[in-house]
Amino acid sequence: MSNSENNPQIIIIKDGPYVVTGAVPLAEKIIKPEGKHYVYEDGRELPQLSSYTLCRCGKSNNPPFCDGMHVKAGFDGTETASKADYLDRIVYRVKGPALELLDDGRCAYARFCHRDAGDAWELAGTAKDEYTKKEAIIAACECPAGRLVIKDEDGEIIEPEYEPAIEVLQDPQMGVSGPLSVKGSIPIISSDGDTYEVRNRITLCRCGQSKIMPFCDAQHINKEFKDGFEIVKED
Repeated sequence: MSNSENNPQIIIIKDGPYVVTGAVPLAEKIIKPEGKHYVYEDGRELPQLSSYTLCRCGKSNNPPFCDGMHVKAGFDGTETASKADYLDRIVYRVKGPALELLDDGRCAYARFCHRDAGDAWELAGTAKDEYTKKEAIIAACECPAGRLVIKDEDGEIIEPEYEPAIEVLQDPQMGVSGPLSVKGSIPIISSDGDTYEVRNRITLCRCGQSKIMPFCDAQHINKEFKDGFEIVKED
């Protein structure tokens, strides 16, 4: 087996696509409301390849894959996100009786931070019983952007166990196509050759409009980005 197959990674091409190597599974997931929280439903089956290129400009006619439209569109994919580690970018903390929630503000507006018992901030700040603590942990850990990180009573970070995978998100409730959800600590190589902090979960922009490239900042909602997926907006 080749080195690339052993070591999944995402390489960002300057003003171009994401090049994914290492046979990373690719799936489409649809964000669906269920009560006051959200779940994923499986979307279309996508090709499973050892390497592939994913659109970053939002103009491809073959989404989620790149078809070279970034060149015709004159796409400016300049990376503007801080390369500081997560713990150095914390903008907000909630210290509760049993849990501590960290928040770096990088929001993809996927809304998994909302649970039937409250949102991640409320739950982390008040959780005492096992049910509320569990809900707080789920609310933080299901944030695909990795914006929210939660610590237990001993100060240990709680993280779900993910195998490397990329999920193409669709969001019918908002009437838009969402970002790429990257799971399982896949290294992301900047167009200048640096490696971003390796994290268990992040979201990458694919509408081409983010102000914190290459990461998602929910501009796909503001810009009403649709990748061609048949979206029926839900009330």
